[in-house]
Amino acid sequence: MNIYDVVIVGAGPVGLATAIGLYKRGITNILVVDRTRAFRRVGQGLDLLPNGLKALKYIDFDSYEAVKQFGISQPNGNSKKREWAVRNLKGEEFRSSSLQYDDWFKIYGEGKKTISWYDLQTTLRNQLPSDLVVANRRCVNLVEESDYVRIDCLCNAKIEANPYAYWHENNTEDEDKDIEVITQSIGAKLVVAADGINSTIRQILYKEDNCSAFAQPEYSGYVAISGSATEISEDIAEDVETTFLQGNPIVTIFNNEIDRDSDAQDRPRIMMFSRDLTFNYLIHLPLPKQQLNENSGQALINLTVEQLEKADFPVSIQQLVSKSNADSMAKRLYYLHRATISDSISFPSTAEINNNNNTEQKEPIWNKGRVVLVGDAAHGMPPFAAQGANQGLEDAATISTLIANLAANNNWDNTEAISESFLKYEKLRRPMMVKIQEATLKPFAFLSGEEREKYNREVYSRNLEKIISSLV
Repeated sequence: MNIYDVVIVGAGPVGLATAIGLYKRGITNILVVDRTRAFRRVGQGLDLLPNGLKALKYIDFDSYEAVKQFGISQPNGNSKKREWAVRNLKGEEFRSSSLQYDDWFKIYGEGKKTISWYDLQTTLRNQLPSDLVVANRRCVNLVEESDYVRIDCLCNAKIEANPYAYWHENNTEDEDKDIEVITQSIGAKLVVAADGINSTIRQILYKEDNCSAFAQPEYSGYVAISGSATEISEDIAEDVETTFLQGNPIVTIFNNEIDRDSDAQDRPRIMMFSRDLTFNYLIHLPLPKQQLNENSGQALINLTVEQLEKADFPVSIQQLVSKSNADSMAKRLYYLHRATISDSISFPSTAEINNNNNTEQKEPIWNKGRVVLVGDAAHGMPPFAAQGANQGLEDAATISTLIANLAANNNWDNTEAISESFLKYEKLRRPMMVKIQEATLKPFAFLSGEEREKYNREVYSRNLEKIISSLV
């Protein structure tokens, strides 16, 4: 069994960024494993905001430049406007934000880039030697040995390993015939769990620590339903274009005429853009999970139209959704791991961690022994504030710096030094995640201009290099 200095579980952008941070700091005895099986494009587009780009730049300048070159800085299509507009149900704009990199850079010292999840993953992958990333390794168990962690993985022995593919949970009958599962074990001095909001490693750690209530992600109460419409009447198309899109490449539409003390997130919101005579949309709906059992395209159309009607959305938008292509309909339930479950955050001491004495601890910690959680595995949440990937990159910058410091001092077997490093990571990152989740799960969209600018300064204008470097 090979024993690596660091094994990173999860080959998404956060896991790869962590690996890049380690590799560029001289830690080359590393491995990234992923449960994926067949190469295909997955994931939607995401925004890399100033704090995420600053974190990536701190991790590795070459990776930062590669992502900047690949990212889309201007919207596609014939739109002359370069702003994302936010409008009410009457089509009145009450806020907008630039889609231009330079506009963001002038304010926050770093810009904004839009890139697909797949392209970000691939761009980061290309910054690493190909043999450091291995697919077809599905982590199913961790065993703490005396001086390393054993990671047990399931592999399909009949296929060629191919990075960045998704392991299909429900295989078809034909796929089942081609599966010959074997177990492979890998050793690691340290394990970084970047395996997403359904993290297997989180479930293993929290089960052992009697924190099983926090092992599985919690349904946030919101679902995203996406679709597209092409065969709509000229009247509907004209009304939507002139009243809501108004030449903007993308708009968000919702009712802003509500009591500030009410829960603004309990109102449907629709993001809409058009291209080549096709209207595409993504709708966030607050719905109980039991209402989302039906998966057919037409059922999703009917459900969405019903919710829009209840929320008094204009008839033209209701009709547009009702004319959607049933085959284009998709849903995604949003889950979260809360960064805090109490009014105040209490951190155990290193001695308490080493003695497994966490009885007074209100928050399940993000590490145990030689294993640490990052990204969605630690603090997954809905994307309403567009901070999931960006905060994950901040995690990657922080944890790669701390592990590099452990390596520089040859502390691979110093359990106290490891615990102290992971505690520094959590003390830095958890309070920020509390702020981000509060902004995401509360009426973020209804913040006044002054409140929003204060939030933006706190999140985007920080000197991440100075903050992270101060930990070592």
